[in-house]
Amino acid sequence: MSDLLERLRGRGWRMTAQRRVVAEVLDGEHVHLTADEVHSRAVAKLPEISRATVYNTLGELVTLGEVLEVTTDNRAKRYDPNAHHPHHHLVCAHCGTIRDVHPTGNPLTDLPTTERFGFTIEAVEVTYKGVCPNCARA
Repeated sequence: MSDLLERLRGRGWRMTAQRRVVAEVLDGEHVHLTADEVHSRAVAKLPEISRATVYNTLGELVTLGEVLEVTTDNRAKRYDPNAHHPHHHLVCAHCGTIRDVHPTGNPLTDLPTTERFGFTIEAVEVTYKGVCPNCARA
């Protein structure tokens, strides 16, 4: 489970009711919600929260480095609270479901020196694509 709420409290981030609800909606494992999904779930907890507040809060969380913005193909941006635990993503090519995966090995060192072209590798983003079990059954 994500520790987003604890991290934000530890940073001294001013926890308004609206910010708290957005953070609560994002908290958990394998959470990759669109802004509209975050808004919909936030409204269920705090009916007066506006779409603009949700978008602004998500932008702040990304800027703080507490939430990752994930884009796969031409789908809507999704927000991942698992920002402090290195991982990759497994994406269903049919429905767009995203799961966090933690393969063994170190992708920072797996790229051969001959393929680095003099670059100093600082980060790696890997997206595995396939078909989830639900789509495969359909």
